Amino acid sequence: MSTQLIASEKIDRLSDHEIVSRADWLVARKDLLKREKELTRLCDQLSAERRALPWVKIDKEYIFDAPEGGVTLADLFEGRSQLFIKHFMLGPGQTTPCVDCSLEVDHLEGILVHLQNHDVTYAAVARAPIEEIETVRKRMGWKFPLVSSYHSDFNYDFNVSFTRKQIASGRALYNYQKAPEWAAELEDLSGDSVFFKDQTGQIFHTYSTFGRGGEEFLGIYRILDVLPKGRDENGPYRSLADWARPRNMYGRGGSVEPNGRYHEPACAYTIHQSAAARSIYEH
Repeated sequence: MSTQLIASEKIDRLSDHEIVSRADWLVARKDLLKREKELTRLCDQLSAERRALPWVKIDKEYIFDAPEGGVTLADLFEGRSQLFIKHFMLGPGQTTPCVDCSLEVDHLEGILVHLQNHDVTYAAVARAPIEEIETVRKRMGWKFPLVSSYHSDFNYDFNVSFTRKQIASGRALYNYQKAPEWAAELEDLSGDSVFFKDQTGQIFHTYSTFGRGGEEFLGIYRILDVLPKGRDENGPYRSLADWARPRNMYGRGGSVEPNGRYHEPACAYTIHQSAAARSIYEH
């Protein structure tokens, strides 16, 4: 079924949507409110369980490349006790950022100061060399730290980058299990990790999430989910790869791979129609 036909059918369904009186609407809304409150309480419980997870002490020293030179994992905390790291999907030679990572970090501009004043430092780590990262960061206007793990094992230790040997042997792990078929040839994927540094300077890994777990940090979905059209992801991937673009590329064409990698209009890349066409957002 074509995307145009799907869109047409969705418009028809919206046009045929049930219309009721304000009194009847209020009855339906109060019924939904009960279930919303149940979900809120469940989310609160799940958040508490996340925070109650045991921690892993980081004994290995990680050194990243930053514009000012080498920085350690401890340096990334910038004097705070909590560190949120975005595992940014940008490998060596990749000139355009993936759309899901870009959409996630685009949420930071307005809330970064609030995080910092709540004892939280936000940073992103990508495997591309720092010179390539800086080109992308400046072009996108991002202000948060975005450092390189090009000379570090960090990405490999946290299962967001994979060696060619791991890929060839089928030993690559992603989202706590064997990497899915759609990721079979990818050396880099995305994710989010949390770290804590105590008063003695010891660092602990407390939480990581991958795949659709990253939706927790996409505030735009909370808005889209209450709108009549919802997420309106009706393309071939049924994910944000159908519509999201780097914020400076809307209306300028280009293509997106099912894993979120964006290609500018001049790129000759053709999207592979294979098992890889399954979205990166599937668990």
